[in-house]
Amino acid sequence: MAVKHALPRAAPRYALAAIRVFNGATGLLAPELLIRRLDPDRAPQSPAAVYAFRLFGIRTVLLGLDLLTHRGERLREDLHDAVLIHAADTTTAALLGLSGRLPPRTAILTTLISATNTALAVTAGLPPTNPSKGRRT
Repeated sequence: MAVKHALPRAAPRYALAAIRVFNGATGLLAPELLIRRLDPDRAPQSPAAVYAFRLFGIRTVLLGLDLLTHRGERLREDLHDAVLIHAADTTTAALLGLSGRLPPRTAILTTLISATNTALAVTAGLPPTNPSKGRRT
């Protein structure tokens, strides 16, 4: 008998995909906007920062599109990777705040956004519940 795997939850997956595509496109097309949000006291002229936001912007757009287009085992792997990616982002944001390398307000906001993405990734990877029995399928 073949083992039937439940499909990941759609709503958190689509929400995470939308966040990734939006943030990635912003990093790719308008890195200065994001640089200003992270470091409001400096002019966003650092070529290294622009490069980094564009580099991660395209990665983030592609990861978002993966969540919209992949199915089955490939999608489950993407969601597993998403938990690791967003947990690393959350940890980095928190450590930058704790070390004083980001202003407190920016660090809190960035950490909360990354933690929300982590929670969406975890939730998206859970099998849906069976509403008639209250159990996961």
